[in-house]
Amino acid sequence: MSQVIAGTPLTGRVAVVTGASSGIGAATAERLAALGAKVAVAARRKDNLDGLVARITAAGGTALALPLDVTDRDAVAAAAGQVADQLGRADLVVNNAGVQLISPIEDLKVDDWQRQIDLNVTGVMNVLAAFVPQLVAAAAAGGPADLITTSSIAATRILERFSVYSGTKAYLSHFSRLARVELGRKMVRVSAIEPGMVDTELPDHVTDPDASKLMAGLLRDIECLSPADVAETIAFIAAVPRHVNLSEITILPTAQAI
Repeated sequence: MSQVIAGTPLTGRVAVVTGASSGIGAATAERLAALGAKVAVAARRKDNLDGLVARITAAGGTALALPLDVTDRDAVAAAAGQVADQLGRADLVVNNAGVQLISPIEDLKVDDWQRQIDLNVTGVMNVLAAFVPQLVAAAAAGGPADLITTSSIAATRILERFSVYSGTKAYLSHFSRLARVELGRKMVRVSAIEPGMVDTELPDHVTDPDASKLMAGLLRDIECLSPADVAETIAFIAAVPRHVNLSEITILPTAQAI
């Protein structure tokens, strides 16, 4: 995707991006930094984060690595304090960490079910709990404040074998609608972005052979989204005027029919 936002409209802002070790998270962190934000990047894979911080720094940006597991509530709370101390109060949170483990319900892969619930739901809520006070304070001070959550078209589409994953994403999309009612009154913008097929490592986590075949076919047969496409969309959400809240955005490859 060509870059559609010019200049450095995010100068002065402090962004936090979870799931930043690869894919959408890494691309988003680099794009927000290029647009002027200081960026804290969080994920479990420290080596990947260190490489990301090095790239952002080499390009003239400012970044802080936060190696952590978002399912660890105490670790996320400590990271929020670290961001405030080292970069300043966060006013842009991209709640992006997630995992996709697709299988038929009758396979009873309960460990996979629980992992998706722990990361896609509990992890997202841990990040929200840690950073909402900073977002509310930023908005009260008169600046923009954004809580952006990466959901999926699976939140609303009926896709076979996606039941648990889709359920976690449906939670995120609907929770974002509900949270916006409360936080919007405080001038905190709440947004959910629902991408279709993105060429990331996420499908590599899928162990069900039929689901893997389906996703491999999509990647082969159509021009899928790139992480940069989604990153540019997230950047646009953050760059619009403070009184404008793009609350739900679905972004699909043009040729994707399901």
